[in-house]
Amino acid sequence: MAKYIAQIIVLGGQAIGRAFAKALKQEIAASQEAAKRAGGGRQGDKSAESNLRTGMTLEEAKQILNVEDLKSVDCITKNYEHLFNVNERSKGGSFYIQSKVFRAKERLDQELNAQQQHQKPKAEEQQAEEEAPKSRARQRR
Repeated sequence: MAKYIAQIIVLGGQAIGRAFAKALKQEIAASQEAAKRAGGGRQGDKSAESNLRTGMTLEEAKQILNVEDLKSVDCITKNYEHLFNVNERSKGGSFYIQSKVFRAKERLDQELNAQQQHQKPKAEEQQAEEEAPKSRARQRR
């Protein structure tokens, strides 16, 4: 009898150990995938910071405003104004939905600003590289 109880305990421990190892592997894989999607490094940190500040991810903000591309600023503004006005409380709309629309627009604006700031240094570097050969040629003369 004691032999059977010991076998049950050992088999139960093994099953729990396997389940724990499998769950750990899945969590690691999910974490790595999330890091890839966030961009990793400094970009990932900035994206995570923006997510925490507004309380929503970039994907969620795009879904709320029904936008697929961040480059279409006119579409973002048009959808925002429409959804914000439709959900106005005086018109029988929902303040909760209106606030979600506002936060989505805020999150997309933050992302657009981050992209512009990221592109600025690149443009300055390119400009400096273009001017560098000219100044070297002048120095040789």
